[in-house]
Amino acid sequence: MSAFIQQLPALIGVVIGALGSYWAVARGERVRSRREREARWEERLLAVYTDYARTLKKSVSLTYRVAAGLGNDPHPYPLTPEEAAPLLAEATLARDPSGEALLLLGDPTVVAKAREWVAVLLEMERFLRERTEDPQAWQALLERQRAGREGYYAAVRNDLALPPGHSARWPVLPTDPTGGG
Repeated sequence: MSAFIQQLPALIGVVIGALGSYWAVARGERVRSRREREARWEERLLAVYTDYARTLKKSVSLTYRVAAGLGNDPHPYPLTPEEAAPLLAEATLARDPSGEALLLLGDPTVVAKAREWVAVLLEMERFLRERTEDPQAWQALLERQRAGREGYYAAVRNDLALPPGHSARWPVLPTDPTGGG
């Protein structure tokens, strides 16, 4: 029995070492698993945010083209309201699923900024449905739309802890009336 008692401190040391090793490995696995889950979550969230922006931008681009057809915008590829109607309907339908994903997964601040951006887009679409021919009013809507987009992107960057990005506001180059480029 005295040999067992003499070996007991070593045995206790082995047990404590094994438990400590198990605890360290288990904790490391939990930390790694949490980091991987957070990374996957951020990737999904970025995809949702990007998809929503892409669907809105498609609608915005179509409104530029219709506005050009009405004489409000210098877009080089004008569309008549009749030509644009099915394209606008398709773009509007595409916004719904991406908007629902945004509502489901998005940060409340990002969702609020998205709502501001889409509200201006809806005003732009109404402006065009009414066949308004007012380039100054159209330019005011464009500025509000650009500010809405900029606010949305800033909120996304803040939510995902991304560095500040470009404002996407650059001067439009004047067109050459002679067609020489």
